[in-house]
Amino acid sequence: MKTKQLIFLFACALTMAACGGDDPVNIHGDSKTTSISDDTSANTNKNTSGPTEAQTHYEFPKVKGGTSDIIVHSTTNYGVNFSLEWDHQKKATRWVCWEVNSENRVEKYSRNQLWPNGDPWAYDPKVPQTEQQATYSELSKSYYPGYIPGVHKESDYLYQKGHICASQDRIYDKEANQQTFYMTNIYPQVGNFNGKLWAKLEGQVRSWGKNSNVMYVCKGGTIDKDSEILGYTIGKHIIPKYFFMAIVSQTTKGVRGIAFWMEHLNEDRSGDLLSKYAMSIDDLESKTGIDFFCNLPDDTENKVEGTLTLSDWNLQ
Repeated sequence: MKTKQLIFLFACALTMAACGGDDPVNIHGDSKTTSISDDTSANTNKNTSGPTEAQTHYEFPKVKGGTSDIIVHSTTNYGVNFSLEWDHQKKATRWVCWEVNSENRVEKYSRNQLWPNGDPWAYDPKVPQTEQQATYSELSKSYYPGYIPGVHKESDYLYQKGHICASQDRIYDKEANQQTFYMTNIYPQVGNFNGKLWAKLEGQVRSWGKNSNVMYVCKGGTIDKDSEILGYTIGKHIIPKYFFMAIVSQTTKGVRGIAFWMEHLNEDRSGDLLSKYAMSIDDLESKTGIDFFCNLPDDTENKVEGTLTLSDWNLQ
């Protein structure tokens, strides 16, 4: 991991969009190139608490502390798989983060091949079971707002188990894939969102990962503001009204950042352009109150988070 982070720091080109004053950052067109400082001491907002991984790995946001704990899941053969912030008071995951690299983006299995007898839903062994969603008979008996029996098709309103770190993103190792089925890595998501627009974005992010030297991802749902909570399951677990992603990718062209913010709607929006939901990471930080990728050196962090050029991501 340390070697990958040094490579990330020593990249010589950074794809940037010109941005000044209050001008929009979601712009098209050519970007400017600048150098990246390798001065790791210039980091005023890095994590100074929590497990070692939270203080050294670039995928981590700023930890919240208080009633929240950082949970790191690792595999026997590959080390850190993904990490998450669990809020014991809210009984919910705030975010999940992970790294995509040449070792873990390899597709060695398929989900059906790994689990021919059904998905291995399980409680996270690092979080009290009493705080977690039930593995069965909770989301499948909770309804999206507005459901009227006899009027609406029931299956269109029942929640599904929506992965945060997708199963498809962790098929390089059976143990790694199994960990994605922990209930701390699951949000209630209605099918029209989980299997449509959200799945479209996940597929695009997966494609970016395959074309990156290294990529850092942080995904989550809104659990902190009452106005951003859609409702609660029959087990009294939070259903986020919005879901988000923040991504930093290093390619041969440099380092770039992008973020997404999507409302949890019971509508098929898979035909929408993903650019409709894209924004700079700074803008996502303003919406969520989360300081993403805080362990990056400040100059690098400011550059990749403050600007966005959609054409760098082949978005229109």
